Amino acid sequence: MHHSSLTRRTLLRTGAGLAAAVVLAGCSSSGADSGASDSGSSGPGGGGTDAPGAAAQGASASGYAMPAEQLEHERTFMAWPALAEVWGDQLPDVRTDIANLARAIAQYEPVVLMARPDQADQAQQQVGNSVEVIALQVDDLWARDTGPTFVTGPSGLAGVDLNFNGWGGKQTHADDAHVAANLLAHYGIRRIQAPITGEGGAIEVDGDGTLMATESSLVNANRNPGRNRDEIEADLKSLFGVSKVIWFQGVAGKDITDCHVDALARFVTPGVVALQRPGPGAPPDIWSAASDQALSVLRQATDARGRSLRVVEITDPDLDQIPGAGQDFLATYLNFYVCNGAVIVPRFGDRQADDKAVATLRDLHPDRDVVQVSINAIASGGGGIHCSTQQQPTTGAASS
Repeated sequence: MHHSSLTRRTLLRTGAGLAAAVVLAGCSSSGADSGASDSGSSGPGGGGTDAPGAAAQGASASGYAMPAEQLEHERTFMAWPALAEVWGDQLPDVRTDIANLARAIAQYEPVVLMARPDQADQAQQQVGNSVEVIALQVDDLWARDTGPTFVTGPSGLAGVDLNFNGWGGKQTHADDAHVAANLLAHYGIRRIQAPITGEGGAIEVDGDGTLMATESSLVNANRNPGRNRDEIEADLKSLFGVSKVIWFQGVAGKDITDCHVDALARFVTPGVVALQRPGPGAPPDIWSAASDQALSVLRQATDARGRSLRVVEITDPDLDQIPGAGQDFLATYLNFYVCNGAVIVPRFGDRQADDKAVATLRDLHPDRDVVQVSINAIASGGGGIHCSTQQQPTTGAASS
């Protein structure tokens, strides 16, 4: 069923698709820990072009790899939320959160904020002089998903366009569907058009040959109809220069992203994974089951180098301690963002949980500042800090 008229904030309230929403267990290819195919596997062949901003239609991305987020960035991209129809009366608060987040990151690396031409001046006033604002048509703030996912290789920098389709047609995206292509054209960066549909938040790499993803967000007819997991995995390996994919089941149909991995499991370094765990009083439900299943997978998995994985559990805050947290609220610390010299982490208002998460992330990133930013308006829309940002690596950034 198509729900293009639904917004991020109204999806769950409408009950859209809930009759079919289950923890995904019936994908075309099974198995908790896959990724045995060689890193040289590629997507469909084709000619393509290296012209800046032009699509390399169907071309293999062989030779490119996605650097780990922890490596040096050239800049961070963000987007200015444009539509009252999406956010309603919360739009001013969401824009305040985005401005505060942009300024926090700008203390560590350059930040470029995309804003509609008729909103660019207002955005510049709110973010201040430390953030660069460029005029570019956008619908919403989720730059991780709408923007390009950057890869590097012998030919330099390129951006993978994952053909954003509003998370499977769940939200209006007339402009956001073109953000990746338009941003790459603006900077004269080569565009690689992916042979699959997805979002940047649906993938997590360690920069050393391993990628994590949920089946629910990629092996899903609302993105990739008729494609099985093995076919999608081969494309992921080719696009992002990995040799192993660790799959989690995820959850289909219960949130707008169909359970993106960047709110579930994140690489800290190769061999170390931070995992989202349910907060105090959280009932056994599909989300705790998804976390449990991911934990089981990680305990048995090895990465591309054959290493067993150390799992660090990070507990969600108590929703009862967060004023105004509704049913769409993304209450996880896993959606942090690693920029040059810092880890940017949400402050939800559950002081005990906030402090514990900061301490854990500080232990995991001893050479970086850990900076808390209040993002409760953003979180009310089902996303977080990582969802709102997209890093451009330096051309020297490469897998270790």
